Amino acid sequence: MLTVHSKSKDEHLYSIRILVYTSQVALSKDTATNQEIFSTSSRRDIAFLPYFVFHSQLNLAKMLKTIRLLFIMAYFSGFAWGQNPNHAQFAPMPFPPADGLRTGSGAPGAEYWQNTASYQIKVSLIPEAHTIRGRQTITYTNHSPDTLPFLWVQMEQNLFKPNSAGQLKQPPESRWRGSFADGGLELPSLTVMMNGKRYTPKTFLNDTRLRVDLEAPLAAKGGIVQLEMEWSFVMPEYGADRMGRFDAEQGMVYQLAQWYPRMCVYDATDGWNTMPYLGQGEFHLDYGNYDLEITAPSNMIVVASGSLLNPEAVLTTSQFQRYQQAKNTATTVKIVKPEEVGTPINRPQGKDALVWKFRAENVRDVAWAASAAFIWDAATVDGVWLASAYPKEGLGDSENPGWEESTQMMAHSLKEYSTRWMKYPYPSMTNVAGVVGGMEYPMIIFCAVGDRGESLFGVTDHEFGHIYYPMIVGSDERRHAWMDEGFNTFINFYATLSYYKQDPKSFWQNTAEQITFYSQMRYWDQPLTTAPDLTVPDALGLLAYYKPAYGLVLLREYILGPESFDAAFRAYTERWKYKHPQPQDFFRTIEDVSGEDLAWFWRGWFYSNERYDVGIQNIEVGSGVMTLTLKKNKPLVLPQILEITYQNNTKERIKLPAVIWHMGDTFTKSLPTKGKVLKVQLDPDKLLPDQNRANDAWKSKN
Repeated sequence: MLTVHSKSKDEHLYSIRILVYTSQVALSKDTATNQEIFSTSSRRDIAFLPYFVFHSQLNLAKMLKTIRLLFIMAYFSGFAWGQNPNHAQFAPMPFPPADGLRTGSGAPGAEYWQNTASYQIKVSLIPEAHTIRGRQTITYTNHSPDTLPFLWVQMEQNLFKPNSAGQLKQPPESRWRGSFADGGLELPSLTVMMNGKRYTPKTFLNDTRLRVDLEAPLAAKGGIVQLEMEWSFVMPEYGADRMGRFDAEQGMVYQLAQWYPRMCVYDATDGWNTMPYLGQGEFHLDYGNYDLEITAPSNMIVVASGSLLNPEAVLTTSQFQRYQQAKNTATTVKIVKPEEVGTPINRPQGKDALVWKFRAENVRDVAWAASAAFIWDAATVDGVWLASAYPKEGLGDSENPGWEESTQMMAHSLKEYSTRWMKYPYPSMTNVAGVVGGMEYPMIIFCAVGDRGESLFGVTDHEFGHIYYPMIVGSDERRHAWMDEGFNTFINFYATLSYYKQDPKSFWQNTAEQITFYSQMRYWDQPLTTAPDLTVPDALGLLAYYKPAYGLVLLREYILGPESFDAAFRAYTERWKYKHPQPQDFFRTIEDVSGEDLAWFWRGWFYSNERYDVGIQNIEVGSGVMTLTLKKNKPLVLPQILEITYQNNTKERIKLPAVIWHMGDTFTKSLPTKGKVLKVQLDPDKLLPDQNRANDAWKSKN
């Protein structure tokens, strides 16, 4: 970056920032740095020339002559370089340059790679001690161009150690706590198998991460290593809002998540992704195949990610018949009936424990649940096995339906998302009632046992939607919560509208009112792109969920239109399924498919905390013409819809694009009219987060 200062006789100071883009210069990945470089809103004397490149042989005299000429041209053209407050808002976004890994269109490049991690896990539940014991083999394949001298493994159960970083960070009332005296993962055995040699490696434990030092580096572009380990932990009663135990009348309900050591992601963006697990931030994981064997007391029903491989070995004859029936009907079938729970006929006799076998393919994680209290029902919809497992405490009644409706609620979500965005690719989905209020994993979700009616549909649909973002489109939740929570909340809006057959107009108006309300509070002060662990806890719902979701609503309903947006959003989903997109991949894909330059929207809505207020400053009505003056009172840029009401009660709408603010905060335009103008209304559908609607309307005095 070169900065040149020049002073005129009038003592006006000009500052020109010249960015030189070469193959040797990489833009900073630091958001704060990028915002400082590209934002000039606080310095009215700065002119920004984003694509001005000096030839390497240009001498100083020619350079100064060129700069002087630029100033003269600007002066006589009437363009006030130092006075335009909006040029930075419309400048190109400082995304990293395209390369072989990521294209300028937002698609993966020809050289894109990511590593894989597959797991063979055998685990036992010991309920009398609330203990989980496991043995596993991780097969890790290095597809990167880099040799790896060591590996990093996530040890997330260590969050529950009394003095873990996450427990020290979180306040006592935080929902992401859960430490206890016996918390943490025990790892009595770890061996490495590579190149035909087995050995015990040196390791280094850093809170929730374990470094495994290899005797020889793992080869690039196809090197394979196996980690074999034994581990155990005492299950927390309430584990950071994601796992735990519910003491139902007919038996404890165990919900198991973050329950086994998992490989950290190694990628071209950050190398080893070793951000600690602190509770508020979620996960970033590679894809692979899972073979899972769960040993549990014989009186328990076990459900898990993936397909059950041995139903005939773990079910009674009558249950197996119902299980098969549920494979062939979209009507909910109770495999385990309420009246059977707790009786001898409910489970196979003669064994103390049973082994449940599951397989899940092309997933980034697995979770499971077990209980003697489970009522278990299922149906098969569009070829997908949908099931719900819940204790009797989850049952509702005719006025307030409960978990007996869960499976059909999922059927709605399945059809909605498969039709609108992408066909659901996995063979199953199970909803489990327990202590966890709402959490998602591939092919299994955890929701609160006490949810009923609208709240049950809301949380079920939300967690189901997460199978798309981030379980299929595998964004980094620990850094970019808005790319899974926000995208998911957005698709939930439309599923809710269709489930309850609500009026879209009133739905969007109510949502806009909520966003407008919160935009006036301190929760708005952080950009929604803030990493979740750095987000004020009370603001997480707004910044990670609702603000990005409503930003996508604005894109679809107001800026691009449904046809253009839907094509772009589906393209993003298809391009990045089972891959690891970065924010710029999403932004570039939307622009690529829609054909719109949306830098002003990404900068204003996603990367800043700007607020919105546009009002009518003046209107003059003449014969067949109306001169309109609008004033942008807050920095956020958005298009405008203008509704004109004529004396004969006819109405006309005019869309004013965002580019009307290119030259400043005031816009004046003469528009032809079709009769006597009675009223002019900005944002007639009240979709925009306008902080002052009092200045949105004008009425004729005549």
